[in-house]
Amino acid sequence: MDELRRQNYLRMMGVTQWRLRQADSEAIPQPVVEAEAEVTLAEQPAPAGDVFEPTKSVNVSGDRSDWLTLREQVQACRQCGLRAGCSQTVFGVGNEQADLLIIGEAPGADEDRQGEPFVGRAGQLLNAMLLAMGFKREAVFIANIVKCRPPDNRDPAAEEASACQDYLLRQIALIQPKLILSVGRVSAQNLLETDIAVGKLRGRVHSFGGTNIPLVVTYHPAYLLRSPEQKGKAWQDLQLALSVLGSVSRDQGQA
Repeated sequence: MDELRRQNYLRMMGVTQWRLRQADSEAIPQPVVEAEAEVTLAEQPAPAGDVFEPTKSVNVSGDRSDWLTLREQVQACRQCGLRAGCSQTVFGVGNEQADLLIIGEAPGADEDRQGEPFVGRAGQLLNAMLLAMGFKREAVFIANIVKCRPPDNRDPAAEEASACQDYLLRQIALIQPKLILSVGRVSAQNLLETDIAVGKLRGRVHSFGGTNIPLVVTYHPAYLLRSPEQKGKAWQDLQLALSVLGSVSRDQGQA
């Protein structure tokens, strides 16, 4: 991706890269700093050009039937009380054989109405974050820790996350991603089985479960909308995720 296009996507995300210039007019990259003005993502035109399309075709044989069975199981699930209070389940969306798996926290009101994770303003910001990485939304898979909206958009309780865990683990097993990007405290703490704050979990590469899938933690887009001064740190997390993806791809190519 050329630098001009990447900076345009960063502006959509709400992050600006400032540069100093030497006397010979060569630009010296400086640390990312937060743009002062918030970008209204809904007003941005759809980007075109140098972004990653899905690189794996979705199987229509055994894997397809596995996905359909899993979706039916989620729709019929009554293992916790959340299903009774939501409009529909939010299974997940995207490329079922994606290299990058995004795992958020729980559906909110917008997600419950539309049946798709990360819509509304937080979803628009996530889309901008993905574009800044070089991914269209449909090239990745997006899921949540739980598949049903908790009342009043509260955090899911431990027993609710536990009831949904097998469904998420099955999705991970079917996708076999090269990297998991965990967004938000609830996601990170459940996936890593810890109570450490997101601020201390981000900035390094973790391993997920017995599969040892690389996992990178970043802030939830909804939090970034409330705390835009943290967007620069989120961009650092996305750069880390890209470097891990590149490393994994190179290693697999040499195997």
